[in-house]
Amino acid sequence: MKRKRKQYSGAFKAKIGLEALIGMKTTAQIARENQVHPLLVGQWKAIVRERLPELFERGKPVADESERVIAQLHQKIGQLTVDLDWLKKKSKQLGLSLNDEN
Repeated sequence: MKRKRKQYSGAFKAKIGLEALIGMKTTAQIARENQVHPLLVGQWKAIVRERLPELFERGKPVADESERVIAQLHQKIGQLTVDLDWLKKKSKQLGLSLNDEN
């Protein structure tokens, strides 16, 4: 039977990464206290170090991946709505009927 990988929350990763970045304890100590692998502590530390400056950028909101996906989906919905309206109009002009007429 396969073991499931343990999943950690973003807040937990940020806490551990920040703790490692501060440097009050060694990576091994942090890993042992929080029951995670030392490599994860190092990875999370690197991510915090790389992404921390984004918090202080002026005029540039931190773009969330989910916000971009939602915007793309809204754009697609709009395009599909326009296409459907056009098809309904043309089918009426040609005397064809659609199953889903409103």
